[in-house]
Amino acid sequence: MDTKPVTYADAGVDIEKANRTKQRIKYLAHKTFTKSVLSEIGGFGGLFQIDKKKYLDPVLVSSVDGVGTKLKIAFEMNLHHTIGADLVNHCVNDIAVQGAAPMFFMDYLATGKLDPDIAERIVTGLADACKHNGCALIGGETAEMPGFYPDGEYDLAGFIVGVVERDKVITGKEVVPGDVLVGLPSNGLHTNGYSLARKLLFSIAGYSPETYVNAIKGKVGNELMKTHKSYWPAVRRLVEAECVSAMAHITGGGITENLPRVLPKGTGAVVELGSWPVLPIFTHMQQLGNISQDEMLRTFNMGIGMVLVIPAKKFKKVQTVLERAGEKGYTIGRIVKGDRKVSYS
Repeated sequence: MDTKPVTYADAGVDIEKANRTKQRIKYLAHKTFTKSVLSEIGGFGGLFQIDKKKYLDPVLVSSVDGVGTKLKIAFEMNLHHTIGADLVNHCVNDIAVQGAAPMFFMDYLATGKLDPDIAERIVTGLADACKHNGCALIGGETAEMPGFYPDGEYDLAGFIVGVVERDKVITGKEVVPGDVLVGLPSNGLHTNGYSLARKLLFSIAGYSPETYVNAIKGKVGNELMKTHKSYWPAVRRLVEAECVSAMAHITGGGITENLPRVLPKGTGAVVELGSWPVLPIFTHMQQLGNISQDEMLRTFNMGIGMVLVIPAKKFKKVQTVLERAGEKGYTIGRIVKGDRKVSYS
């Protein structure tokens, strides 16, 4: 029996097409390279050199994350250039809270069938965000897995490494009762709570991404796809000015679950509701689902994407630093004696 030779392409993986896409990705990544990058894209590992003149006793800080179900909205809207920034900025913020400057980033993009145009849009977003944060995109993995993902869908995850001088690591150990909580505003949901948001807006309210909603003064899709904000431009200045005792990136779990992560034993936090403007999207979703305030605060950022813990005597200095960085800060509460929990007043 004559059998035609079977190729990888017959199984759904076109190596030639993938190679052409990788060449384009290589070019995009190159634009983010700093003098510390010692390797080319396409090797088995990325090489990066720490600046020994700048750091005497460097500590590496790493974090890994995905974009989550926000991707479902990106697929529906065919909008792929912003989610790269969602991913990079989320990871940058995660290490910034410990005072770490981002050095390099790597991504993992997995799909059923590789669409070169979509892959390029995703990586363009990653590269632009890396450049904006002073971070090099030194490698990644593009995995084509036929039959594993539905047509037109993919998953995106990323890994970041940053550096901080050992004696400058921000751990929260200096946090004491009397410290002030300053909240930096978010511009939307960032990358959290999308499973609930999609249920409320698409299943319960029956909206589509194109629906214009008066309560949020815009289209639902545009509101949900607002890019996760990078706080690094402001945080970098705060770290240099040595005026923060702790910082919490407000992601899944809201202020309720993220702020305790940086509180030492014997302390708690009181957060004053109404001390910052809650974004209309959160108020609207709360009404749609008749959701309790506690549930909202434990699921969404509610308009605050980063919380700074500031010694009272450095409060004025922080205000000046934030002003110079073009960042708004709201006084949202204080540190009290407690058992590492957040209470609301």
